Amino acid sequence: MELTSWFYNSMETQLKGRYISSEHILPLFKIYSEKSKISTIGSSEMGKVIPMITIGNGKKNVLAWSQMHGNESTTTKALFDFLKFINQREFLQSEIETFLNGYTVHIIPMLNPDGAAVFTRENANNVDLNRDAKNLSQKESQCLRQIFDNLKPDLCLNMHDQRSIFGFENGEPAAISFLSPASDGQRSITESRKKAMKHIVKMNRFLQKVIPGKIGRFDDGYNENCTGDSFQKMNVPTILFEAGHHDQDYSREKSREYLFYSLLALFEIVGDHKQIDYSAYFKIPENQKNYRDIIIRNIAYEEGQSNIDLAIQYSEILKDGTIQFIPKVDEIGNLNHLFGHREKDAKDLEISDFKKLLNNSENLIDIVSKI
Repeated sequence: MELTSWFYNSMETQLKGRYISSEHILPLFKIYSEKSKISTIGSSEMGKVIPMITIGNGKKNVLAWSQMHGNESTTTKALFDFLKFINQREFLQSEIETFLNGYTVHIIPMLNPDGAAVFTRENANNVDLNRDAKNLSQKESQCLRQIFDNLKPDLCLNMHDQRSIFGFENGEPAAISFLSPASDGQRSITESRKKAMKHIVKMNRFLQKVIPGKIGRFDDGYNENCTGDSFQKMNVPTILFEAGHHDQDYSREKSREYLFYSLLALFEIVGDHKQIDYSAYFKIPENQKNYRDIIIRNIAYEEGQSNIDLAIQYSEILKDGTIQFIPKVDEIGNLNHLFGHREKDAKDLEISDFKKLLNNSENLIDIVSKI
């Protein structure tokens, strides 16, 4: 059976789209309760439970968490796809057995259930949990730190979504990005960073066969308030995962697939794991903020002036349990330095009154619908 075939036929179908809350994932824990250890490790500021699932019985101890930012759900979907794959009995059984005997993996699928419920980055107190590693002012941050201290993991996986603005100089979008966070302001290449880099090289090596040229590396500027930087500073190899965007995958179902492959490669269930050199990490292109959702080119704004471009970004709004993508004007001018996930020449859109378009959201939505 081909890996891609398994994914499309057997992925966790109970999780779809961008809006994933506690109500979506809690029923899934019952599926794994007989074969895995399910525990409640704490509660959110609003009293929602924070569950954790543990698989494997090996010496290598891994701690993974997702939806630290409540509106970043793609990695949550990928983690449940991974769990489902580990529990199937038709494919790569020898590799799965080796993984389970070598690793013990503790997965927190949703660290920020309050933010997830209302589709916000922050928690119920409007605190970004990924900037709370030093102060530990929130229950969710305290919960993660306590688990970290208790488990003493050999590897941490900090799993997120990145915005659709990231791409590379050659015009390719960043579909998936990774980072081995810095542990100090000098961005020293410590042993823990090297270990994280080697894991990233493994994942990148496999992903290049699937989405060549679309894997990026995040900037490694140090921030002592960030969780990954904090754990790396304590000499625990930590990997930042970022589900990105390409084509018109606004539901992030393709990114979900690529993250699923990343996890299989990380744990050496698939891929080539020989001769991994950490320095290959630096050959992965660094993300640039050079993409926008839509760019309209060559708009005749005022008579006698050069034509201009208009960049549009979507605002993601939760309404009636679904995410609506509302176009908003992001930038106006000469935007030759930017790429659009969709681009259109203004002549093809018959924009007669550009100023009116800017002042009327309904007109903007109408134009976008024609692109």
